[in-house]
Amino acid sequence: MRYSQLFLPTLKETPAEAEVVSHRLMLRAGFIRKLSAGVYTYLPYGLAALRRVEQIVREEMNRAGAQELLMPMVQPADLWKETGRYDKYGPELLRFVDRHERESCLGPTHEEVITDIVRRELHSYRDLPVNFYQIQSKFRDEIRPRFGLMRGREFVMKDAYSFDVSDEQAEASYMKMFEAYRRIFTRCGLNFRAVQADSGAIGGNFSHEFMVLAKTGEDTIVVCTACEYAANMEKAEVRMPATIEVEPMLDTEKVETPGKRKVESVCESLGIPPSRLIKTMIYLADGLPVAVLVRGDREVEEVKLKNLLQVADVELADDKQAFDATGVPTGYIGPVGLGLRVVADQEVALMRNAVTGANQKNYHLKNVNPGRDFQAEAFTDLRQITTDDPCPVCGGCLELTEGIEVGHIFKLGTSYSEKMQAMFQDSDGSEKPFVMGCYGIGVSRVVAAAIEQNHDDNGIIFPVPLAPFKAIILDLDPRDERIDGAAQDLYRGLTAKGIEVLLDDRDERPGAKFKDADLLGIPYRITVGKKYLQDGFVELRERKGGEVEELSPEQLLTVLPPRIAEAINR
Repeated sequence: MRYSQLFLPTLKETPAEAEVVSHRLMLRAGFIRKLSAGVYTYLPYGLAALRRVEQIVREEMNRAGAQELLMPMVQPADLWKETGRYDKYGPELLRFVDRHERESCLGPTHEEVITDIVRRELHSYRDLPVNFYQIQSKFRDEIRPRFGLMRGREFVMKDAYSFDVSDEQAEASYMKMFEAYRRIFTRCGLNFRAVQADSGAIGGNFSHEFMVLAKTGEDTIVVCTACEYAANMEKAEVRMPATIEVEPMLDTEKVETPGKRKVESVCESLGIPPSRLIKTMIYLADGLPVAVLVRGDREVEEVKLKNLLQVADVELADDKQAFDATGVPTGYIGPVGLGLRVVADQEVALMRNAVTGANQKNYHLKNVNPGRDFQAEAFTDLRQITTDDPCPVCGGCLELTEGIEVGHIFKLGTSYSEKMQAMFQDSDGSEKPFVMGCYGIGVSRVVAAAIEQNHDDNGIIFPVPLAPFKAIILDLDPRDERIDGAAQDLYRGLTAKGIEVLLDDRDERPGAKFKDADLLGIPYRITVGKKYLQDGFVELRERKGGEVEELSPEQLLTVLPPRIAEAINR
């Protein structure tokens, strides 16, 4: 492609709307333009990058035995009502009514649609296993779309769905997709980790997220430095100590703590560390109050709480809501005689002679002991893990790092097939529900995540497999027949060898061409200028490391193609 013929509107200044690196660079490099909040047009250069990801995804899905189809984006509400998700999914599901007063929605995902197809078409165990996938635009009505393609309302996604006869076969299908995803993100040139994750609105009983490691990532993940364990904060399990010293229980004592509502001020007043205090926090679980207990130096992990309570939503009560539920100002609430549903983190069960609120303004209780002074409905893992905790697998040291979710795979079991009566006849003649799995990749998000992970002050640094062009030739003087002729010959020579090349043949200053080449992130820059006139050499510069070589055009045509091929096939 010749730059003079390519629609590539680069920007010198960063638009005010851009909040993160990928958003800023995708706007400046002419990838996307905003149509409305969270909805973008892909311009030719951005679409080319998207197609690179799609190609890798498609090749690996086909290699894993999945079959491609394409399902409608508009879905009838009746299907979603069969599974109960039409009301449960929340406001991100864009619902509407057509001219015939039929309720429909824009698909954020396609579990219901694919299950409907399978229940109509597949009836025997002989038809299984099977895995269907599509690459398609999705729509989720985010309340606050931001960060460009990182959290948009409309996005491109690959979603796949497996159907099996048994849990054992479903496990094999899941692991096949797990390995396919590892190959996909490796081929994309990304630094990533597969982490244990919560299944969220999709459902199911087991899942992994694939996270691209980047400082600007929205999600915090936990990784072990000694083994392969990795999990997001919502799923990370806290290992309890093998042994603990148990001190004698003392009698409870009410103490006055005027104006001491915060953990720090209470502990300072009573001369105790936060680990000796039990925080009593009032949450609203689907609108109903519940008291949640954690140690004073811990924080509640709300997804763990939601899963324990088996509710759709939990939120921390504000001061008024907490007072309405307990009759006590926040900061003085405690579990002793509270009269509310109480759940507690597992550490609380091991505490002795702890401090809690006294359920009376300006007072706390000392020497409170679980079991003797109060009961909890459950003592279980409800807190956020920290780097002071050991790895739950090997006991090694943990680190917290930031990541960007680019893929998520789920074991769904029979939750969808049972609700939708999707059955097959097994080998013994009995009717059984399909055992399902689903597997998603945010294709457009992969492009953004790659930029978040690969950039510098000058612009994008594309991994070779994702780059729309593998090399850019800078014709520094198109008016000079010798320079222009050499640039044209290199362009034709590399194109003939199957290399995707952008020839910058614009009548622009050399400085502008260098800046645009860095901004676009094309892996290799070939400069044809005065050096060629002097000694017949062109300059080959690698965008990632900045290494520079001076080569004759003949040498470059010999050296560069295998180097690019090696980077793509690595």
